[in-house]
Amino acid sequence: MSRAALMINLGSPKSYDVPDVKKYLDEFLMDEHVIDLPYFWRSLIVRGIILNVRPKKSAEAYKSIWWDDGSPLIVLSEKLAKKVNDKSSDPVYLAMRYAEPSIAGTLQKIKQEQPDLDALYVIPLYPHFAMSSYETVVDKVIETAAEELPGVNIKFKKPWYDDENYVSLLADSIKDALPDDHHLLLSYHGVPLRHLKKSDPTGVHCCKVEHCCQVDSEAHRTCYRHQTQKTSQLLQEKLGLDDNRLTISYQSRLGPDQWMQPFTKDIFAGHPDKGIRKIAVACPAFVSDCLETLEEINVEGRETFMEAGGENFEFIPCLNDRKEWADLLARWIDTDED
Repeated sequence: MSRAALMINLGSPKSYDVPDVKKYLDEFLMDEHVIDLPYFWRSLIVRGIILNVRPKKSAEAYKSIWWDDGSPLIVLSEKLAKKVNDKSSDPVYLAMRYAEPSIAGTLQKIKQEQPDLDALYVIPLYPHFAMSSYETVVDKVIETAAEELPGVNIKFKKPWYDDENYVSLLADSIKDALPDDHHLLLSYHGVPLRHLKKSDPTGVHCCKVEHCCQVDSEAHRTCYRHQTQKTSQLLQEKLGLDDNRLTISYQSRLGPDQWMQPFTKDIFAGHPDKGIRKIAVACPAFVSDCLETLEEINVEGRETFMEAGGENFEFIPCLNDRKEWADLLARWIDTDED
């Protein structure tokens, strides 16, 4: 049997020029998995409002974290893919959900280079399930593969938020950078509460049962909030931290909807008043450093925390292209792990 693997990350603008950023934001925000409104209203909000005010500010943010060789997320993802390809017995490809290298273009490349392909193992590079991250990748691959790779068996790696090897690896990366006298903040990308409800296969659990994330349910299989809390719990156990040394928060909210709380920005502004003036921040929802970690956390978050009375701010990088992370991905590919 001829097999190949495809890793898919979020994506990035081609450059930090305003037109490129605007094009990227249009593709990203017009995805119905991200802003889950009917097309008319989504287009009105995105193209009538957001794209007229946000691209310039976002372009400035991207410029502040851009590397000489390109977007940090793209550069780090390419380095990771190369390491995984070198270790795996199957050829490994890389695509982005938005912008380039596109899923469609990459599947065409796979078809050309692997004409006898029988099976494709796909790893959405998101540890947790969310309709705006993991689900949109799955749906896009299925839709595109029906045209580009008909007859090829497509298998997706399930979210690995509680995988023992992954959690141990993540804990080690945090431990390496966590000073003994610092409080640890785990900042996850936020999602609107309505996404949690929409992703609930039972329709009666998420945000409807008291302490729903702690009450066993089939809903947890697709519940982003439960999965982030589970990752945090496992990390806390691995790191041996008391409750008073760990906080969980959610960043990157957009629009007036109800989003998961507490908000990371509020934690940065409020922790110094609680006597927590030395903080280290990790972002376990991301496997590659990007705008949301390098600028939103390490620039804006640092500034907010220090202005509020903080004494020291440590930024903990994502797994990026760590050797151990590449080893684990290659092992998942070679064992065809769910």
